[in-house]
Amino acid sequence: MSDFLDTKRKEIAARLQELEPLIDEFRQLEAAAAALAGLPGAAHGVNGTARRGRPSARASHPRSAVAPRRRGRPRGSGTRALQALELVKAQPGITTAEIATAMGIKQNYLYRVLPALEKDAKVAKRGRGWFAR
Repeated sequence: MSDFLDTKRKEIAARLQELEPLIDEFRQLEAAAAALAGLPGAAHGVNGTARRGRPSARASHPRSAVAPRRRGRPRGSGTRALQALELVKAQPGITTAEIATAMGIKQNYLYRVLPALEKDAKVAKRGRGWFAR
């Protein structure tokens, strides 16, 4: 039994050594994708999808060259925020209800999205309507 375990340990160690360069490349590409996601016009993460779920393993990895980042995608990088901003630009004075109808979503979601855009100085609210800045 001891020989079997030693053999398996060696096989696992060898395979880990083979995969390590791929993991490093993955981390570099992930960091590049995150950096690009923060640029204007980038609504999606890697493979055209928004990343969700557990935090990246690299955030706690001791050899990581990339600084840890906050959980989730960068604030304001969601597609809903971009869609809402485009509607406000196209129809100055549009209301939250009109934006929700045009986007096919419920209004309550926009009560988080629009104030975040306002905080980022992308839109301003006057009365019931929203205007692009």
